[in-house]
Amino acid sequence: MIRLEDLSKRYGGFVALEGLSLEIAPGETLALLGPNGAGKSTTIKALVGLLRPSRGRALVGGIDVWKEPVRAKAQFGYVPDRPYLYGKLTGLELLRFAAGVYRLPRAQAEARIEELLVRFRLERFASSLIETYSHGMRQKLSLALSLLHSPPALILDEPMVGLDPHASRLVKDLLRDYSKNGRAVLYATHQLHLAEQVADRVALVHQGRLLALGKPQELLRQHGSSDLEEFFLRLTEEAQPLPA
Repeated sequence: MIRLEDLSKRYGGFVALEGLSLEIAPGETLALLGPNGAGKSTTIKALVGLLRPSRGRALVGGIDVWKEPVRAKAQFGYVPDRPYLYGKLTGLELLRFAAGVYRLPRAQAEARIEELLVRFRLERFASSLIETYSHGMRQKLSLALSLLHSPPALILDEPMVGLDPHASRLVKDLLRDYSKNGRAVLYATHQLHLAEQVADRVALVHQGRLLALGKPQELLRQHGSSDLEEFFLRLTEEAQPLPA
């Protein structure tokens, strides 16, 4: 459902990402792990069409994101690490605008919008300007936008930032359950406990390179680690610097 092929990004002599290849199958949730500056957000932005890679391809549903961006973007929902939303619209107006972009039939769109507003406890604020929303409310609205067209793939960058306990539980359930019925989820996080709880597989990225890929418990056994924190620290400390 999601495929990265030899994805690389360089800024002059600085290597942000080097030869990353990954596949996320239908029915799978994959957590992209790594310390700050590891290349997680670079990977996500290249995948969703926000940052052109220096080399390689990013595909969703078999469609190249950079060759056929409109078709590809209809295949996924995206939640950025910072929800930049147009503040002069209300939450309801933004959701209706997005429904129009996705060409959802009006009745279907209205029913879906109402469902998502209730799900994320935003119905009381639907007619308020987004500029009055807290960070957590904007994050929840971003999640609602990403789910509006029920996409076959869901891509999230640090989805737990700024969420209250109720919203955090909703997101955990979403990450764990959305990949069912043949859909795929890819999310970047530095919260190792989140990966242990809801990921089918984890990919550890460090200095722009893929260090490890597999099911959490299998990786722990292979590397003699008791938990993902120990595994994470051991591999990132042992990793050699990437040559320029």
